[in-house]
Formats: sequence, structure tokens, C-alpha cells
Amino acid sequence: RTAPLKAFETEVGAQIPLGFWDPLGLVKNADQERFDRLRSVELKHGRVSMLAVLGHIVTSNGIRLPGMISNSKELAFADVPRSEEH
Repeated sequence: RTAPLKAFETEVGAQIPLGFWDPLGLVKNADQERFDRLRSVELKHGRVSMLAVLGHIVTSNGIRLPGMISNSKELAFADVPRSEEH
């Protein structure tokens, strides 16, 4: 069981009834600088994950980028099969 941390209760995202929720205790003894770093890393990873899902959805629907993946091997983006075609 994790007790709510009062140090970060006023941060954006802290909501009733949980308050500031840190189930893994990553910022248990952290200062504001560490908290800000973890928050920015979390946002970056979330954005990369959203782009990865979008890329999967787009390519699964047969949409390919124009151009070549490799000019030396003469391999175009359109030559890469969909995952169901393997």
C-alpha cells in the first residue's frame, strides 16, 4: 500500500480521491528536479508510444511512404509486405 505524498499534491495531474499517486515509490525521496525529470521522460515516452501505434495502424491499412528504404538494394517502402502477408 502506498501512502500519498504531500510534497507533490499540488502538481498537475494530482486528483481526488487519489491525490498524487506514485505506486512504485519513484519519487519517495526525490526533490523537485528529479520529479520534473521523471515527468518530462514520461511525456516523451508516451508521445513516442502514440506515434508507434499510429504507425502500426497506418501501415496495417496498406498506406506506405513514397520513396526508397534502401537505394543500394533498390527496396521501396511499398515493397514491404503488410504483417498479414508474411
